[in-house]
Amino acid sequence: MKLINIGFGNLVSAQRLLAVVSPDSAPIKRLIQEARDRGMLIDATYGRKTAAVLIMDSDHVILSGLGAERLAPRLGVSAEEMEEEE
Repeated sequence: MKLINIGFGNLVSAQRLLAVVSPDSAPIKRLIQEARDRGMLIDATYGRKTAAVLIMDSDHVILSGLGAERLAPRLGVSAEEMEEEE
């Protein structure tokens, strides 16, 4: 099992991770609120601004203080691959 450091000593399983998205869009804000209402939100920001939202296959939503740019290398995604998708 591969664990990914999502900041501040918090780890998540790479196999259970579905997506890493930006928290800025309205649909993602709704997703965060719905997860909070269901009790499926995990806030791993330690009081800092949310920089990335991790969506897990267990229906959990995890808030991270590290952005997708910082998480991508930990997931094995290069900067070139991220630029190609934009």
